[in-house]
Amino acid sequence: MTRYTLRKFALSEFVWLQRIGYSLIFSEMNVKSLTSISTLLVLLGTVASAQTSSERKSPTSKFYVTDVEGFSEVNTGNVTQELTEKSIIDAEGAVIETKDDSSTALVMSNGMGVYLPPDTKFSVNRFLQEPFTPNRTDLDSEPSVSQTRTMVSSGSVGLCSGKLVAGSSMTYDTPQGSVNILSQSTQKVVIQVSGDTTTVSLLEGSVTLRGENMAGGESLQSGQQAVIRSRGLNQPPEITIGSIPLAQMESLESTVNGACQARKKVYFDSAERVVETEGVAGELFAIELTPVDPTSIGPVSSPAGPAQ
Repeated sequence: MTRYTLRKFALSEFVWLQRIGYSLIFSEMNVKSLTSISTLLVLLGTVASAQTSSERKSPTSKFYVTDVEGFSEVNTGNVTQELTEKSIIDAEGAVIETKDDSSTALVMSNGMGVYLPPDTKFSVNRFLQEPFTPNRTDLDSEPSVSQTRTMVSSGSVGLCSGKLVAGSSMTYDTPQGSVNILSQSTQKVVIQVSGDTTTVSLLEGSVTLRGENMAGGESLQSGQQAVIRSRGLNQPPEITIGSIPLAQMESLESTVNGACQARKKVYFDSAERVVETEGVAGELFAIELTPVDPTSIGPVSSPAGPAQ
């Protein structure tokens, strides 16, 4: 009797076997051979099922509006609407504008606090997040690896971040250059755009600056301010770095404080960790943090509902 040796099948070959209906012709096959094939197919099916069930969907990035003074609006690409407190909006592609005597504070779903003073235009060009870390307890750390690219077209932006996850990147572009946040430490930054000048003031942390048409970059440390000035078409800008002027410190701290206070009011979590509802995996919830008596234990949190 001729003996047939069953080699190991890769998963792709298993799928091929399914598609052709297992139409393999064996001239001689005993019961032991059939049992071996059946066992192998069951094992391969179990592995494939486990791989599929273990996959987690990346969440759609959001931002939560914590405070609004005056009138601000957001264009999401489909509609332009007034920003209202406690609203949750898809972040990628959103363009936010604050009007005269108006300001807005918001929190991105990666934990970045953003404060927008009057007459500011701020766009979220790219914002991608990986699935949130299971059983996350450190709310001061970023919930997952994220990639952010925004544009500050005019006005000012105050930024306040927690600890970034290794592998994350945050880039804030302006007409004159870009600010790259790569450090895993807390960041407190103010970016101001006026005419042909961008001013970057770093109150805490470390960032890298790069001007348009520049091959390299400049590092900025806590307490320093960089002024980026355009020098003409297709010319790299001039970057001047020095200490933050004392006369500006109070105003800058106020702008950053608006972003940091927003971070204390809300955080995001994955719906699959908040509720056990089929079909919502990968969606994000905003969890409001309610201040309590400081003598009590910790803040009280309550779900703000699923991100719409």
